[in-house]
Amino acid sequence: MAEGITYGINFPFRDSRKGDYLQLTEFQKDEVRAALLHLILTRRGSRYYLPTFGTRIYEFIFEPFDSLTFSAIETDIRDAISSFMPNLIVNSITIEPASVEDEGPIGAQNIKSDELPYIFRVPGKGTADYTAKIRIDYSTDSATFSQSDFVIINI
Repeated sequence: MAEGITYGINFPFRDSRKGDYLQLTEFQKDEVRAALLHLILTRRGSRYYLPTFGTRIYEFIFEPFDSLTFSAIETDIRDAISSFMPNLIVNSITIEPASVEDEGPIGAQNIKSDELPYIFRVPGKGTADYTAKIRIDYSTDSATFSQSDFVIINI
């Protein structure tokens, strides 16, 4: 990485420690992860002039945890990615009820030393009985760079 090169605004938004207004991504892999999280965690219909951007993931928070709901979540995520991030290859999407040992502080970003994933939790949902874990394994393969990574979102 060349000194001072940034790719975009990191997501979720945080204050910059370097004097910029917001924290910026310094690596391509971080920019792809930030763009994916921004797409998934934006409510569809909330952006002016781009009403189809985002997903309906917040609408599934109080739905029953069954295969129909999980299938609808997966379809919604795949449709959003194919529409707005066509260079992203979704290898797999796994949706399952979160276990008690996955619980941590609400809104916390946990980084495991062996896998280094970001785990995001939707604020306001803290009990594991009513929480689903969505794991998205993705890869990119473009002329500029290629990578394989995953993100976990707890709703």
